[in-house]
Amino acid sequence: MNLRIKKNANSIMGIVLTAIVVIPAIIGIFWTPYDPETINGSLKLAGASWAHPFGCDNFGRDILSRIMLGSSTTFLIGMGTVIGGAVVGTLVGALTGFYGGVIDEVLMRFNDVMLSFPSLLLALTFVAIFGPGKYRVMWALAIAFVPSFARIIRAEFKRVKNMDYVKAARLSGASDFRIMYVHILPNTVKVLINAVLIGFNNAVLAEAGLSFLGIGVQPPDASLGRMLSDSQTYLFTKPSYAIIPGMAIIVMVLGVSMIGKEVE
Repeated sequence: MNLRIKKNANSIMGIVLTAIVVIPAIIGIFWTPYDPETINGSLKLAGASWAHPFGCDNFGRDILSRIMLGSSTTFLIGMGTVIGGAVVGTLVGALTGFYGGVIDEVLMRFNDVMLSFPSLLLALTFVAIFGPGKYRVMWALAIAFVPSFARIIRAEFKRVKNMDYVKAARLSGASDFRIMYVHILPNTVKVLINAVLIGFNNAVLAEAGLSFLGIGVQPPDASLGRMLSDSQTYLFTKPSYAIIPGMAIIVMVLGVSMIGKEVE
């Protein structure tokens, strides 16, 4: 396994763009300039100032602090989604791709049924059943993303399971578990990493969509999608309220996409 990122302008720009959003998001988990939930009526829709570089929202809360906290929420939902979806999807894909037969037919037919629905529609269904909230959204999206990861890993396992190094492992007496997860899985890492990066972007956009519709992250919790929803009434009176979280989503997704294209 030889995984690396090409060193060129695109990869550098992708890392820079991702860092612009992710570093404040990580800091926002532990510290923000102001309490993101503190309401101050005297600062309602206040403009940018030294004390509040991005101004304040309709409740007088510091937008910079809300952006930092909201970015961390969106980032963690994206990470939780792809980790959950990738782990379960990899297990399903490895079993079906390695063994084939009845296991493949049963699991992949169910997988195909789930794949026939858009992941966001599946997530909407799960959220409708279990209710809104940031953790429920994360698990709903993770479940919705399992089929795509399973399909990708299954294809990779079917491609390599009859290669010489796998046959040599069989002849040496290696167990199926060792062959699957020590010999084959490491050789699917490049494909899996690309799938994770694409999945992360999709999760960020899905969270933004669900929260914008009011069925994702709920007040007073902040997320980039939640901030877009809260700001829509003030598009003309305070456009920066919507532009800043919108730009944070765009920059995060664009940066991760540029990194993903340079993984080899």
